[in-house]
Amino acid sequence: MINLTVKNYNLVFKRPAGTSRGVLKTKPSYFLMLHDSQNENKISIGECGILPGLSYDDKPGYEKKLEELKSVINSTQKVDIDLDLDKWPSIRFGLEILIKDYYSKSDKVLFPTAFTQGQYKIPINGLIWMGERQFMFNQIKTKIDEGWSCIKMKIGAIDFKEELELLKFIRAQFKPSELELRVDANGAFAPRNALEKLKYLSDYSIHSIEQPIKAKQIDQMAELCEISPIPIALDEELIGIFDYSEKMEMIRKIKPQYIILKPSLIGGWKASEEWIQIAKENNVKYWATSALESNIGLNAIAQWTATLEKDLVHGLGTGQLYTNNFQSPLLASKGFLSYQKDKNWSIPL
Repeated sequence: MINLTVKNYNLVFKRPAGTSRGVLKTKPSYFLMLHDSQNENKISIGECGILPGLSYDDKPGYEKKLEELKSVINSTQKVDIDLDLDKWPSIRFGLEILIKDYYSKSDKVLFPTAFTQGQYKIPINGLIWMGERQFMFNQIKTKIDEGWSCIKMKIGAIDFKEELELLKFIRAQFKPSELELRVDANGAFAPRNALEKLKYLSDYSIHSIEQPIKAKQIDQMAELCEISPIPIALDEELIGIFDYSEKMEMIRKIKPQYIILKPSLIGGWKASEEWIQIAKENNVKYWATSALESNIGLNAIAQWTATLEKDLVHGLGTGQLYTNNFQSPLLASKGFLSYQKDKNWSIPL
């Protein structure tokens, strides 16, 4: 007999995390926990993580939908259920994780690969959070001193000239061949001056900029992608599009250089793989990124990412942000995420 329970768990940031949409101190998550009476030593877990103000399913009815999911699984005694979760992308992803974990032969090994054997490390970027200039400077210096080869800096919250000074500081020490620089505006630029700012940023050999203007400004974003001196990566633009033909139409109209896949925000692995298929058909590159999940969700995204193309630098370094995260085999260090198979999980839920 199987029994699903749902637990609400607030992840607490070690330091408030600044974005152009505001400052986060905590991040809500819901964990699907499945007990099986035939295997009492194993608890299968899926994470449903929402980002307030950004997730499509950050709306009334979320907990009711989780209760519906719990009711269907417990009454049917089936994990592989047919429940319409298209408009609940984080719940769909949580269920995907739960199902994979339930059928896994090893604890939390969802995709057995060289990564989970400790034989392959996933290249990742070091994340620089928004904040006061000195705080951002200290983060940058720490990442450089630690030997990261790709840094992603969130911009759009402090004075733009100060942000340019920080980029200038980085480039004064490292050439593009030595250090890859990515920036993430989270839609902070206004369409009227976005191109001007992109031109200033291009002086520092930026690899790409994520979402320079807010999502759903299709014509303006298409124009920027055509003339921008910096390659543009769509992030928030992918949220809330579930129909295949709509995805294809958006990519063909905007013609971005990159798309960024966040399974919690776009509907899980299946939806992400659909985006990858569309991207490849339109000569668009991609990479995968976590969306502030706990180590449960990060583990699921990382193991899936390890099955993708190997020449990509992904954004999977957010597992170290919380005071109350779970002990796991994951280790982010010096530009790589590795899986230490001799380390055990500790999930006191």
